[in-house]
Amino acid sequence: MTEQELRALVRQAIARAGVGHVPVAHADILTGRSVPPSRHASHGMFALSDGADADGPCIIEPAVACNHCGYCKSMGH
Repeated sequence: MTEQELRALVRQAIARAGVGHVPVAHADILTGRSVPPSRHASHGMFALSDGADADGPCIIEPAVACNHCGYCKSMGH
C-alpha cells in the first residue's frame, strides 16, 4: 500500500465519522436512563496517591517525573 492510498483511506474514515462528531449519551444499564458521555465509567478516576502529590516520579514509568497526565488513575482511556 502506498502512502497516497493510506492517506485516501484515512480521509474516507474521517469523512464517514463526520467532522465535529459529538458522542451520544450512553444508557445506564441499571436504570435505563440516559447518561452524558462525561459520566461514563471509562472517564472515572481511581483514588490513588501518585507522583503529582509530592512532585515525585511517575508511577507507570519511575525513571521520569510525574507530568500529571492522570493515566495511572484511569482505566487506560
